[in-house]
Amino acid sequence: MALIAGPTASGKSDLAVRLALAHGNAVVINADSAQVYADLRVLSARPSDEEMRGVPHRLFGTWDGAQTCSAADWAAAARREVGEAHAAGRLPILVGGTGLYIRTLLDGIAPVPEIDPTVRAEVRAMSQDERRAALEREDPASAQRIAPADAARTARALEVVRSTGRALAAWQAERVGGIAGDVALLPLVLLPERTELYRRCDARFAAMLERGAIEEVAALLARGLDPALPVMRAIGVREIAALVFGEIDRAACLARGQQATRNYAKRQYTWLRHQPPPGWPRAKPENVSAAVQFASLFQT
Repeated sequence: MALIAGPTASGKSDLAVRLALAHGNAVVINADSAQVYADLRVLSARPSDEEMRGVPHRLFGTWDGAQTCSAADWAAAARREVGEAHAAGRLPILVGGTGLYIRTLLDGIAPVPEIDPTVRAEVRAMSQDERRAALEREDPASAQRIAPADAARTARALEVVRSTGRALAAWQAERVGGIAGDVALLPLVLLPERTELYRRCDARFAAMLERGAIEEVAALLARGLDPALPVMRAIGVREIAALVFGEIDRAACLARGQQATRNYAKRQYTWLRHQPPPGWPRAKPENVSAAVQFASLFQT
């Protein structure tokens, strides 16, 4: 299995297609948390039919925006796609920049049971100050790790300890479902020069506005979805929504969207530099050749 990971606008999707074409019998599997949503074809830069160049693509636009695609959801689907590719004698090529997705697929996930609905309702009805005080009493280790203002993680840790009787850290020490030990992995991390990466981020967001991103977000807003859903928090949605609602003009939308994209790329870049194993090769996109970086795939 090949894995091509890189920040947004790094050219990883194009490289994945080039590798698939060079190999001759491959399938590209999405590992980007925005590209999984059908509602975000333009804003997530999901590859077009032309860009796919006849190569089978999986898990692109698979989830409706009203449904959350968690890391566990995606990893379960990706495991199936990898298994089906291997069964058909195809090379699975994972491509994306969502570190949590990649890590969950390879290393597994903590087997935390479903939270009791009554416990969840009780915790969600509390104020953040109340949740924080309760967490400090019931799971002090989690309280020490979680920032006081982090409402989502505070609520999650408190729900887990109250519903299961075990601290979140105890569950997180266990991992199930990872495939790293079951596949021969050929990874490559793309790390472009930062100035060029940010230039590409700016150019890409400007192109999105011209190619239908405004209409795409307007259609998404018209659905009246919960603002907390991941699809509503995707990069660019908030900025374009402000334009649609008349709160800012197009120039401000462009500037804010470009900044948000650069900030996201920076976070991805930092994760990809430090979190993957040291043995994973890192390279600048312009220096990559499928025949060199993935030479073993072409040996007979």
